This record gives sequence, structure tokens and C-alpha cells, in this order.
Amino acid sequence: MRRQITSLFLSLSLVAIHGGGATQAEDGSGRSLLADAKAVFQPLPPVPAAKDTPGGQARVDLGQRLFFENRLSQDGNVSCFHCHLPERQATDGLPKAIGVFGKENARNAPTMFNVSLQFKQHWRGDRETLEEQASKSLLGPATFGNPDYPTAMAKLKAIPGYAELFAKAFPEDKDPVNEKNWGAAIATFERTLMSPSKFDAFLNGDVKALSTEEKVGLRKFIDLGCAGCHNGPGVGGNSFQKFGVVSDYWKETGAAQPDKGRAEITKNDADLYVFKVPQLRNVAKTGPYFHDGSVAELPRAVKIMAKVQLGVELSDADAQKITAFLGSLTGTVPKNYFAPTPLPDAPAKPDEPQRK
Repeated sequence: MRRQITSLFLSLSLVAIHGGGATQAEDGSGRSLLADAKAVFQPLPPVPAAKDTPGGQARVDLGQRLFFENRLSQDGNVSCFHCHLPERQATDGLPKAIGVFGKENARNAPTMFNVSLQFKQHWRGDRETLEEQASKSLLGPATFGNPDYPTAMAKLKAIPGYAELFAKAFPEDKDPVNEKNWGAAIATFERTLMSPSKFDAFLNGDVKALSTEEKVGLRKFIDLGCAGCHNGPGVGGNSFQKFGVVSDYWKETGAAQPDKGRAEITKNDADLYVFKVPQLRNVAKTGPYFHDGSVAELPRAVKIMAKVQLGVELSDADAQKITAFLGSLTGTVPKNYFAPTPLPDAPAKPDEPQRK
């Protein structure tokens, strides 16, 4: 049934775009392509104004500081930023993220840019909100590694300066330094991490924003059916889908062990190999690809997706065209994506050595 619904949705998407016909010739101005693109994609929304954000600028600034804070991890080396580097468009370039004490996470680290556009968090959608994702990361065995929230909060409270910053960001709370507010502050900062690209200029009406090759790739992306799942402002991130609708994904990616996906969460066989459809913003810079980081090259990932999701054997040339379009989704690194000067540690007691 899931496969039938998927196929029907893809078919209806193409009918809606092309009126039931095959790929249409462009009119030369790019207006027909723009109209088709606007039917399935939207430009990035603006960054929420601090004055309209709960907690205001104080909460945004606190969230930024906490995102880069590594002293709450069990080994004192891991922060949220640890797996989300600006030169990698807020990923880490590894097949699977490495966290506290060098432990390997179960899945690939996705980009944090434009992350607020996603309808759920994590590859399996087992975090409902950015707030929940940030709070629970404190206890992740391979992320921060804390045994419980009191342990993590004790570390935070031991750093002078945080009590005042939390009080400003959460003025209604009598005891604001807690894991719920940790998550709320980080989520508030993460909602500012928008990375607009030339594709947004195109969607906003500038038909010259994309190169000829990128336009050809966009047309191919739409006509092939990729936009049936990768749509909206994030070009994905707003639905679940089985990885391997037509054929087994691991036979193409070379993964040693298939990941059961959401079935491990829901205990429902219908969710076997189901994952959140990843957003494709910045995808040209965020390899390796898929939930297990099993594929290093984007053109190969494109060909695999066409085969296992749509039953289409893409030529190298067509895969390269789509890859060119995906390159137009590379955005700018947000200006506030940098680490503030860390708050100083508490002065050492006379019988304690200073931290080096």
C-alpha cells in the first residue's frame, strides 16, 4: 500500500505540473520552468526577528553560546558544533558522527542549516522538535554522554555567568538553568540558521539566477519525479519515505548491514527501512550521503535514488545535470554561525589545580 500511494503521489505531482504530458520544451525565458518550480518548491522564509521570538535576543544569544559549549559533555570536548562545521555546511564530512570519547553515532550527521524547516528531527524522526532534540542530546551515549540531566545541569551551573544569562532569557522561571530551557535556547538559535542560495533568487522571480546547466538539471529533477518527495522550502525534510521503494537500497549503496529505520521506533513492519526524507539544501557540500554515509559522491547518490526509489536507470550525463541543479542549493553560511568567547571557568579552589 505504501508503494502504491507513493507511485500515485508522484504521478499526480507530474500531472499537476505538466498537465499529463511529457517533459515540455522551455519557452526560452525560463518562465515555464519557474512556474513549474514554484508549484512544488518555496523560497526560504526570513529569519525570525528577535523581537518576535520568545525570550528575544537574550534567548537567541544564549542558544548560540550553548550550541558551542563543550563543557557539558562527559569528556569535556563535545558540543553541538562538534558535528556541524561551517566549512561542511554544518555537517562533519564523516559517514557517521563521532561524539564523546570517540564513540561512533548510529547515523550520519545532517546539516543544521535550515533545520527548522523539517517536520521532525533525526533520520528516523524520533525527535519531534528542535527543543527535544537538543535536550536529549545531553544524554546520548555517543553525543554528550551524561548519565542524567542533573549531572549535566550541575556542570552548567558550575560555570559562572550562565545563571545571569538564563535569567535574562527565561525571566519567568525561578530556577531557569534546566534541561528544558537548554533545549529551548538552542532551538531558538537554530531557527536563525537559514542559508539562502541562488535557487531562492530564482524562485523569487530572477530567471537568470540559475545557469543553463542548473536549469536543465532542475527540469530533469522535476520531470523524473524527485520533487514528489523532495519539495517545499527545504527541498525535502517534510515527510517519511521507505528507502528502497522499488529495490533494496543496500544492494546499491554497498551498506554492510541494512538499517531498519523507523521500524525500530514504531515496532511496525510497515515502517521497515522508512526514514525522514532529507532536505537537499546544501547537499552538494554535505557528503557522504544517506543515513549511513555509505556513498561519497553526489552523482552516484543521485543515480542510486533514481534506481531504488523510482525504478529509473539514470545515465551519467543525466545524473550530472541533476547534480548541477543540486549545486544551486548551496547557500551562504549564516553570519551568526560562530563561537562566542567562552565564559570563564570558576576559579579553582586553593586545593584544586587550575584547568589547562
